[in-house]
Amino acid sequence: MKKIFVFLCALAIVSCKEEPKNYVTLSGKITNKTSDSILLRNRTITKTILLADDGTFSDTLKIDQPEVFGIFNGNIAAPIFLKNGFDINMTADVENFEETLEFSGPGAEHNNFLSEQIQLEKKLLDQDKLSSLSSEGLKTEIEDIRKELTSFYNQDKGIDSTVTNMAKSNLEPMLNMFQNYFAESIAVREQFPVGSPSPTFENYENFKGGTTSLKDLEGKYVYIDVWATWCGPCIAEIPALKKLEEEYADKNIQFVSISIDDAMRSGGGDPEVAKTKWRTMIEEENLAGIQLFSDKNWKSDFIQNYKINGIPRFILIDPNGNVVDANAPRPSSKKIEELFDGLSI
Repeated sequence: MKKIFVFLCALAIVSCKEEPKNYVTLSGKITNKTSDSILLRNRTITKTILLADDGTFSDTLKIDQPEVFGIFNGNIAAPIFLKNGFDINMTADVENFEETLEFSGPGAEHNNFLSEQIQLEKKLLDQDKLSSLSSEGLKTEIEDIRKELTSFYNQDKGIDSTVTNMAKSNLEPMLNMFQNYFAESIAVREQFPVGSPSPTFENYENFKGGTTSLKDLEGKYVYIDVWATWCGPCIAEIPALKKLEEEYADKNIQFVSISIDDAMRSGGGDPEVAKTKWRTMIEEENLAGIQLFSDKNWKSDFIQNYKINGIPRFILIDPNGNVVDANAPRPSSKKIEELFDGLSI
């Protein structure tokens, strides 16, 4: 009788035990929000979660399998790992999103790992640092980064393998992309060392009328922006470029933008349409500096001599027409002001 009683008690305990949740609970607070909602998205699911006036939110989501999603507030985004049964609280300040993003509650450890991963990769893959290395220095640095990131991915055995396996599978493609990109720019810099004569351009159409050649700008430093109206990263640099132009307006430097808009990519086969798009964007964006249209787009001698295969590309030339930096920092980089100020422009 005693055994039956014990069995029934055990059965009652098991029966009363709470079943694992078959959904995710996600709550938290977004400070300085840029929109009235956050968006969760992966390859098959898109879910909008409304934010209260104070930035707080709470919702649930049932998912088929554990997966890394993107979580967005306006143009700000971060990865988040979700698995049924998680009860995650997330806090972040949009004005400093990556650095303030924190998770707590069941499932938080996997997401804090993701946040640390992003911070570490951002620190190690510093573009200003990588671009300043020699060809051999870049190879050594990439190998050191590979070892450090591999060690980080393997350090915590408690992190879900979905998260760590994704990081490991992305490592080589990511490092190859960085190595190839910077190897090309470093090779250009080594081909055009400081003080070497710069390739030139002649009689490029000037937005304000007439034509302009590089020799017309002798006596001033020349900061050249090679761009196109269809180039998203080029457009993203415009605000920083405008700010830079204002800051150095009274200095001995001329800002020149060379468009390589072409008939196929910009004009649907019509070169005049491409040129019209160029003119329209200059007017709409109120672009300053000297705005030029290259004579043969990608095939222009100036573009090919500088081995420009991707844009935007920035070049700094001294008052004598010699190279200062064949792959100069972008306007949005802190390095550009350091470069300008170091030359006493």
